Amino acid sequence: MEIWWKFRYIDKRNSSALRRWVYMKKILIIGTGGTIASGNMGEGLTPVLTTEQLLNFVPSVREICHVECVQPFSMDSTNICPEHWVQLAILLREQYDRYDGFVICHGTDTMAYTAAALSYLVQGAQKPVILTGAQKPISFDSTDSKINLTDAVICASSDTLHGVMVVFNGKVIQGTRACKTNSKSYEAFSSINYPYLGVLRDGRLFPYIENGYLDKPVFYDRLDSRVALLKLIPGTRCSLVSYMLEQNDALIIEAFGVGGLPDYAGNDLLSVIEDGVRNGKTVVLTTQVQNEGSDIRVYQVGYRAYQCPRILEAFDMTTEAVCAKLMWILARTDDMKSIQKLFYTPVSNDIFDYS
Repeated sequence: MEIWWKFRYIDKRNSSALRRWVYMKKILIIGTGGTIASGNMGEGLTPVLTTEQLLNFVPSVREICHVECVQPFSMDSTNICPEHWVQLAILLREQYDRYDGFVICHGTDTMAYTAAALSYLVQGAQKPVILTGAQKPISFDSTDSKINLTDAVICASSDTLHGVMVVFNGKVIQGTRACKTNSKSYEAFSSINYPYLGVLRDGRLFPYIENGYLDKPVFYDRLDSRVALLKLIPGTRCSLVSYMLEQNDALIIEAFGVGGLPDYAGNDLLSVIEDGVRNGKTVVLTTQVQNEGSDIRVYQVGYRAYQCPRILEAFDMTTEAVCAKLMWILARTDDMKSIQKLFYTPVSNDIFDYS
């Protein structure tokens, strides 16, 4: 990897002060589109700016580090698919040895899914892989884009942060714990059931937790996209559950409360689920409630499912992490015992260690 240095004043307030050569970390900024790069083309916002053009709005970034850019694709993040996650993982693997850190500019709508997916596809990275974006385009007079992008570069240049993270509105969030919790305000993302890794104030990073890493990262390049999500509503029909199991390799069911699974007269959801797992399908029960996780043993409506050892429980995992983890696991094995072991093995702090 090339070494970059910059001649800088030790004290900017004193022009006659001593100067020294300062090591500049080499950061790769990866553009994927999203609101941060969008303009109004007459039919709503759509990505139009390249990553190089984004940097023209924040020239101070080049005082923090040496920056290079790449643009693998440009789209609204609503259109992001698992194949794009694999594309990003391959790019990170190919460029990993050339850079000190990475910033991925991404749309906010599916950023948490991408952060979770990359946490499984790029495991144990010693270098920071930062996802960021904005709620308003960078060309707007009032926008969160400039501060978010600057903060992301600061974090990508950090010696204390490792692996995949979301940096947004002054918060540093573990990639497997991020969730978009506000649709319009600048406080778009929260860390679910896990502390923030750090905060940024006035261009300074204050790390709270140093997340772990390996001496050498492990990269993966396959996902099984045949994973579906069903959010229960009162009166959900067995036929819908049966169809979704038939069409997919895994089904995540967002149940009520701590994991209650309804048993309507003549409409036994659990029996359909048990038939599915006997036929080799993977089923995970989680909760629709955002915080504090599931515990299907609490009520009778969940305890029956608890007694079926082949039904998995998400506990404190986010739905985004469950989805991405299943795609990663099922691309590696179809053995039920191996699936269970991998699912409950913590990766990037995605689940409390229940072993």
